[in-house]
Amino acid sequence: MLAEFIGRRLFTVHRIDAGTSGIVVFAKNAPAHRRLSIAFETRAVHKVYTAIVQGIPSWTEADCAAPLVINGDKRHRTIIDKYQGKQSLTHFKLATRAGVVSIIEAVPESGRTHQIRVHLASLGHPIICDALYGKDKPLFLSSFKHGWRGDPFDERPLIERLALHAAKLTLPGRGADKILIEAPYPKDMAAVIKQIEKIFTSPPPP
Repeated sequence: MLAEFIGRRLFTVHRIDAGTSGIVVFAKNAPAHRRLSIAFETRAVHKVYTAIVQGIPSWTEADCAAPLVINGDKRHRTIIDKYQGKQSLTHFKLATRAGVVSIIEAVPESGRTHQIRVHLASLGHPIICDALYGKDKPLFLSSFKHGWRGDPFDERPLIERLALHAAKLTLPGRGADKILIEAPYPKDMAAVIKQIEKIFTSPPPP
């Protein structure tokens, strides 16, 4: 599959944050690049992310419409500004939780830089290992598993990069057809999710 692209130019359609795993779309030629870029710009693309966050939300579903300014401070972060910020919207759904961490499904309607990260932080639940909008600390099993009895000197982190994964992408196809792309979790995200689901397997309260 990859061999056919060796030596050929690929066109980048969109980007994901450094440290984020998951789907990135490339086009094989200029016409396809134009079509896909327009689809992203006109919000004809449906994106679903999985985030592992700090804390337990008081909600099962939440929308955040905080307006955002890109590169808004000295640290080049995206900031919330209700006067000069651009319209932004992210839908969140609590998937499951354990101890002091939760798994969140995020569906951004707009595509601002760092949008999911900023919106989650504004709700009081920054993404694990987010140095810009939360705490730059790796996640250990001992930090959220009650009664953990391992050796603290030998324990290795489950994840030590931004715990955000671009899981699903639905693109417009020909006519009314849709193209669904899904990316499996990498080892670190899969390990955290497996441990959380072991600890808390019942659905969150209504």
